[in-house]
Amino acid sequence: MLPAEPAANARARVLLVDDHALLRTGVANIINQEPDLEVVAEAGNGADAVDAYDRHRPDVTLLDLRMPIMEGVEAVRRIRELDARARVIVLTTYDTDDEISRALKAGAKAYVLKDISADQLIGCIRDVLAGKTYLAPSAAAKLAEGVTHVQLTPREMAALRLMADGKANKEIAGALAISERTVKTHLGHLFEKLGVTSRTEAIKVATRRGLVRLE
Repeated sequence: MLPAEPAANARARVLLVDDHALLRTGVANIINQEPDLEVVAEAGNGADAVDAYDRHRPDVTLLDLRMPIMEGVEAVRRIRELDARARVIVLTTYDTDDEISRALKAGAKAYVLKDISADQLIGCIRDVLAGKTYLAPSAAAKLAEGVTHVQLTPREMAALRLMADGKANKEIAGALAISERTVKTHLGHLFEKLGVTSRTEAIKVATRRGLVRLE
């Protein structure tokens, strides 16, 4: 059974999810100062977030993207499977168009960055509770930019990721069981789609767009 909507005079219940305890404490302090909001549970990873949601059924969940055990997008997806009405706000430092798109497709109602002001964060939470969506301006710009991107083929993506790992053409060919000539063809198409002329540029652009991650 889906949880009932909170009473008009009740404090909206918030689940806070981030693997940094200090950040959770800071955000919880901001939220708990509001007369209409309260943090009822916290979690430090995606798996615990899903469990906490199932136990507490909060009115809204604030959740980071990159966490141990289960990453944020999968946690959003699992929470939405538990409750199709779940309101999830992604609160993160990452704003690549790929991550924004994945989070929204998984069911997040808002996407904000951790440099947001306290007042803006509270406004975002209230907007989402009112049934609205919220997208940080920089995230909206990245998402709009991403719409124009040409999709890469699976082989082009595989070659890109191996290249980002520092592999030479011969090593990429061996890993993908293709010839070096075919690798050069894939990379040529890749460079054209990304609008670059070198490996260094390709990796830089691909990282900015969220196609690869350099740990």
